[in-house]
Formats: sequence, structure tokens, C-alpha cells
Amino acid sequence: MNTATIGDRARGIPGIWLVVAGAGLWGVDPLFRVLLLESLTSTQIVLLEHLVLFAIAAPVLWKRRKELRGIRAVHVGALLFISWGGSALATILFTQGLAHGDLNAVLLLQKLQPLMAILLARYLLKERLPRYFGALLAIALAGTYLLTFGWAAPKVGLEGFAQMGSLLSIGAALLWGGSTVMGRFMLASMSYEAVTSLRFVLALPLLSVIALSEGHAWALPSGATDQALVAINLLLQALLPGLFSLMLYYKGLSSVKASYATLAELSFPMVGVLINWLYFDQAVTVSQLVGFALIWLTLYLISRKPSTGGPIYS
Repeated sequence: MNTATIGDRARGIPGIWLVVAGAGLWGVDPLFRVLLLESLTSTQIVLLEHLVLFAIAAPVLWKRRKELRGIRAVHVGALLFISWGGSALATILFTQGLAHGDLNAVLLLQKLQPLMAILLARYLLKERLPRYFGALLAIALAGTYLLTFGWAAPKVGLEGFAQMGSLLSIGAALLWGGSTVMGRFMLASMSYEAVTSLRFVLALPLLSVIALSEGHAWALPSGATDQALVAINLLLQALLPGLFSLMLYYKGLSSVKASYATLAELSFPMVGVLINWLYFDQAVTVSQLVGFALIWLTLYLISRKPSTGGPIYS
């Protein structure tokens, strides 16, 4: 993957829309991940995914090695949060949630991510939120609700929130929300190519330890055709919702407030609706169309505002 080519093509595109595109690619993630769960555990999937990404990220990081000079302890902490929390643990939790969670509860609880990121951005990055930002957030969340549940109330009781899948979903949402803020913090002193590469490289040792400690056997399919299918799905999983999406995401995040970016990440459920429609024969309803309109209206209004990141600790 030529990161310079991605940067050249992305130049001139408003950062908010690069974040939208990168997050939107995450919406195709379950297409690959659910199939892989038939043969591998959550940790094994994430470990193999990061091995593929390591092979691509290591040469990029070597070219950017000068950016590592003079790195401070606060930067190491932020990078570990991004790689161990946002890349390794959150992805494992999300994958396990797909396997064990109630879909309604998992989707609803993922909406904690923007709230977590905005809160952290306000107090850690000292971002000044503009007027009417709360109203914009409410509109975006209302659109997301319509995309997920339609006009009816969600059929999720207290037992739905208490089950394992929902708890895993909460953990993933919190880690991803914090990772957005830490990524914005790092982009003040490091290129998006270096941050993306370090995200994958630093996560690999932790994932290896977790995989070894679990002790699960590698139950790969025996047939050559099935093995090839697993390999293709793993490669596509690593490159599309993995590497390529994060390159776009961090390129856009370098010029967008973290509090804005986390709203742009709501393009994820919009893509999820399209995936359900195209691949699982679930027609788009009127409520979902209204949800699309509300979220895109929010993104349009945000994109018209200044994109400076505000004061950031260095």
C-alpha cells in the first residue's frame, strides 16, 4: 500500500469527509469478521489481522523513524492507548460482541463512543466546542437511533444490557472513543502515516501474549478451498476496514477536532444499513432514510465550520 499515493489523492478533500470515508469502511467489517469467527477465535482473528498489517506498516515506520526521536513519556502513553486499547483490545471486544451479543443492545451501546470522545477531547485536548454543538450531537444521535431501531422503542430490557455481549460492546465503545482523542493528540507531533503504523506494530506483542495465554487451538478448515476463503477474507479484512480506512481516518483527523471526528464516525452505522440491504435482503425503511438525512445534515453543517483543532498539549 503506497501511503504517499493515499496522501496525494486525499489532499484537497476536507478532513471531515476523510474521517467519514475511513469510518464508513468500518461498516463492511462484519462481512469478513463473522465468517472468520466460524474457524477462529476473536483473539486469533485480530492477531492474524495485525500480522498482515505489520508486514505493511513496518517499512512505512522505518521510513518515518526520525519522527520517533525525542518522543516523550506522554506520547508513549498515548500510543499504547491507541495500539493496545483502540487497536488490540477494542477489536477483540467488538469481535466477541458480534459472536455473543444481542444486536440491538450492541448497536445502541456503541453510541457511547461519541459521548466518550467528546468528553475526553474537552478535558484532555482543551477543545472549545462551538455554539449549537450539543444540538448537532443530538441530531446525529437521533439519526443513528432511527437507523438502528426505526420509529419503535428498542426491544432491549435490562437483561440485554447486562449480558456479556453488551458489556463487551461498552468496553469497545469506550476504548475507541478514547483512541480518537489520543490519535488527535499524537497528530500534533507526528504524521498520520507514523501514527497508523505504530498503531499496528505496538499492538502485535500484546496480541501475541493474549493469544498464547488463551491456549485455544487453531481450528482452520481442512479443505484447500475453505482455507483459501479464510485467507482471502482475512486479507480483505486487514486491508479495507483495517489499513486503508485508518489511513484515510488519520489523514482527516490531522485537521479536524476530535469532537467533530467522533460525530463523523457515525457514518459507520449508515454503511451497516447498506450492507444489510445489499447482502442480507433487509430493505431500507422510511425511518432509516430519515436517519440517513439527519446524519448527513449534521456532517454537512460540521464540514462548513472551521476545521482547526484548537489548543492541544504538546
